[in-house]
Amino acid sequence: MNAMTDMEKQFNLIAEEYDVNRRRFIPCFEEYYAGTTQFIAANIPQPRRILDLGAGTGLLAYYWYQQFPASEYVLVDIAEEMLNVARRRFAGLDNVSCQVMDYTAGLPEEDFDVIVSALSIHHLEDGAKEKLFAEICRKLPKGGLFVNYDQFCAGQEPLNDWFDSHWEEQLAHSGLSDKDIELWRERRKLDRECSVEEENEMLRRCGFGMVKCVYSCRKFSVIAAMK
Repeated sequence: MNAMTDMEKQFNLIAEEYDVNRRRFIPCFEEYYAGTTQFIAANIPQPRRILDLGAGTGLLAYYWYQQFPASEYVLVDIAEEMLNVARRRFAGLDNVSCQVMDYTAGLPEEDFDVIVSALSIHHLEDGAKEKLFAEICRKLPKGGLFVNYDQFCAGQEPLNDWFDSHWEEQLAHSGLSDKDIELWRERRKLDRECSVEEENEMLRRCGFGMVKCVYSCRKFSVIAAMK
């Protein structure tokens, strides 16, 4: 079974509980999702169309929708059950659509002003990350924006151990069940984290002009890259 199939199985398994538990898994949840999205939205024009890569249950798209309800949204993910949750979240809205697809094999055909992703790209090896970033850059118009809300390593020892051990300690007191934490440890085996600095360099090599980490709290950072 390949890595992408493993990932699909893991995330389909937890689709219904995903949003509730995500707040527990991310200690800085509110600032990471809501605060950073508000900051970015306050500094860009209304996007015509927004693509969410690895959209899962539509959680990140929900926060963007709060800022830009008139934009058109395309949510893609490999896990059908995750997208079924997103479909229920956005039921009745004709400007939100979902596509089951592997974004590493290609992006949707539509044009997009903004491409976003949350806690998905860190599952890729560095070479696949850079290939994806190059495709995202080609897809965006001049001035188009890519925003990656993701999970990163510190990039040097022993800081990597500090980041990981502190996160695990927080989860132990978060209210998560033993089963939740066991499943999290299984999903962690799929992680291929790079550092913020390494990802910034990848994005620059792929043609993005402005690249900046606009939010960071240990494991969790948000990088904005403008073409």
